[in-house]
Amino acid sequence: MSGTDRQIVCTACGATNRLPPERDARAARCGKCRDALFSGHPADVEGAMVQRQVGRNSIPVLVDVWAPWCGPCRMMAPEFARAAGMLEPEMRLIKLNSEAEPQVAAALGIRGIPTLILYRGGREIARQSGAMDAASIAGWAQAQLGN
Repeated sequence: MSGTDRQIVCTACGATNRLPPERDARAARCGKCRDALFSGHPADVEGAMVQRQVGRNSIPVLVDVWAPWCGPCRMMAPEFARAAGMLEPEMRLIKLNSEAEPQVAAALGIRGIPTLILYRGGREIARQSGAMDAASIAGWAQAQLGN
């Protein structure tokens, strides 16, 4: 594996895929389940998948922690989806339902929702609470990465 190959975790099955730089990431499919590695939409994931995405992806991972009863979360959901279209495949965007995964939300130190947490290299590098529009989400994430 060359130093520029990317490790991309499938949101459908959790398999880690090696993606050479010359491959179009938007057209890439999982070697295990054959699902598209990037769809332009954030994936709703469970707690174990959050850890797998954060720990094994070589690209940054942006997590939206939300709950179905949260008005600002529901307002931000389509904006987060639009941001995925802007940021993928250079970044993985996923959503974690804090109501369905309260232990994971507590372990992440979530005090208010919606909360965005940005990871790079398996470590949290930034977090932001409160609803944002797609351009603000993309701009904030890119600024945290120095882009």
